[in-house]
Amino acid sequence: MRVLIADDNGVLRAMLRDEGYEVVGEAGDGAAAVDLAKRLKPDIVCLDIVMPKADGLQALQEIKAELPACVVLMISGNADRESVEAAVTGGAFGYILKPFNAARVVETMKKAAAKAKNPAAPT
Repeated sequence: MRVLIADDNGVLRAMLRDEGYEVVGEAGDGAAAVDLAKRLKPDIVCLDIVMPKADGLQALQEIKAELPACVVLMISGNADRESVEAAVTGGAFGYILKPFNAARVVETMKKAAAKAKNPAAPT
């Protein structure tokens, strides 16, 4: 699975590589995340909600419009209902909460990878 990470935390990159995911790109802001997603066409995008230039929710909308089959996981230290609802409504597949819990990240990524392999499967 090819993964794009839009987050300023190197811990996630290490976790994903340890689990065999191919990290094809990393972005530090929402605009760069959209640009990289369009160019690299990853299977999964891990997208932080709070980023400069364009927040994760704006980037989510642009990525899903351009790459509807791409599985997007939102990253946030805040799981408030408003943010979660906005992410799900915008097309996010799931959430990875900060601080990262390795077991939960791995579980969430496995579900995302299964969805990326079979987009028509129920979630």
